[in-house]
Amino acid sequence: MGAIISAIGAAINAVVSAIADIIMIIVSVIVTIIVTIFDIIFDILCCNCFGGRTRRTGTHRYRFGGGAGSATY
Repeated sequence: MGAIISAIGAAINAVVSAIADIIMIIVSVIVTIIVTIFDIIFDILCCNCFGGRTRRTGTHRYRFGGGAGSATY
């Protein structure tokens, strides 16, 4: 009789553990999405406010590459 109760307890433990793993995965995905959104927002703010990178206005062309023909217009 003790073996049957032990097997039932192990099955319940496995089900609870599986549900907990699914909840942990869902929370991890939500946190990853939130952190990515804040990372993108802070990247945009740092570029615009602190001048980390210059913004392209579309009036200049930048040609990168070697040779005598490469220039900045």
